Amino acid sequence: MAKILLIMLAAILTENFIFSKFYGICPFLGVSDKPSTALGMGMSVTFVMTLASAATYLVYYYVLVPLGLEYLKTVAFILVIAALVQFIEMFLRRYVESLYSALGIYLPLITTNCAVLGAALTNIQNGYTFVESVVFGFSAAIGFTLAILIFAGVRERMKFCDPPKCFKGFPLILLAAGLLAMAFSGFTGLSI
Repeated sequence: MAKILLIMLAAILTENFIFSKFYGICPFLGVSDKPSTALGMGMSVTFVMTLASAATYLVYYYVLVPLGLEYLKTVAFILVIAALVQFIEMFLRRYVESLYSALGIYLPLITTNCAVLGAALTNIQNGYTFVESVVFGFSAAIGFTLAILIFAGVRERMKFCDPPKCFKGFPLILLAAGLLAMAFSGFTGLSI
């Protein structure tokens, strides 16, 4: 149980995919303008990353390893992730049209979101068991969601500031993201 807690803590805080590994920056910067769309993206990534961690573990250990095709793991994992994203896209289009419209192009981009692929590859690299893989995938996605929600809140507040002309727009957004990444680096060395 202690190992599961350490995996969760590391994935959410100390090894946060956005702030320490810089995975998933495209949706982080693109969808974080409002907390509602950030939460929708975070929930979609959580669903996909959790299921992808489970599915890619099974594909790797029960299909690729027995056939001696371990070198195809990246391609196989991308195919699994793409199928899961298609499922999410069809569901949102049918049942949550407003979120589907708000996420726009970023929803199909979850297929190539390196955070999702990074979680699947990290599970194999670290030799996690099935349960540990699912926990890591879920926790990494919660860390992604936490990061994107915090940043959406920061961006909401930045709408009311009057920065110097050279910082207006994207430079201020990047500066705020960098400051948040520095703040999250404070969790480095935290252990149970």
